[in-house]
Amino acid sequence: MRGPTLSRIIEVIDYDSSWPLKFEAERKLIASTLGAVAVKIHHIGSTSVPGLAAKPIIDILLEVTSLDALDAIDGAMEAIGYVPRGELGIPGRRFYMKGGDDRSHHIHAYVEGDTNLRRHLAFRDYLIANPDIAEEYAALKKAVAASCNNDSERYCDGKDDFVKHHEALALKEKLNL
Repeated sequence: MRGPTLSRIIEVIDYDSSWPLKFEAERKLIASTLGAVAVKIHHIGSTSVPGLAAKPIIDILLEVTSLDALDAIDGAMEAIGYVPRGELGIPGRRFYMKGGDDRSHHIHAYVEGDTNLRRHLAFRDYLIANPDIAEEYAALKKAVAASCNNDSERYCDGKDDFVKHHEALALKEKLNL
């Protein structure tokens, strides 16, 4: 296990009403850059849930026609500021980040129809529909951020049980609709 990433500060802040606007601007940039490779572009993560405290990083879920087609235009993604990171531990995904140590955006890309798309969207929608759970999640994230010593692995591990539990409930709820 690696030590804390000291150059990055992990901070969870109160909801910022500019986050949807920042997503929309980035969505347009990504859509024009990727053209037909991009099928759909979604705002996900905590910044997509009105009122939810979050790390101020816009998470974007990208549905693509093919990972090979996306990989072939990594240069275009780099030209708009994204660093391609490959699968980064999740088979069938492509991950991109923007902003270096002061990250502003993350892209999680999957081929259209991938089950991970449903998982991300279900969790987002579940938090929007359940403000009490979103509030509980915000409190957990703030506590974990305050105690993780800027170690992103510890931060993620501290939220993992909560996310997995509620993600499973979200998927079950989605399937029962």
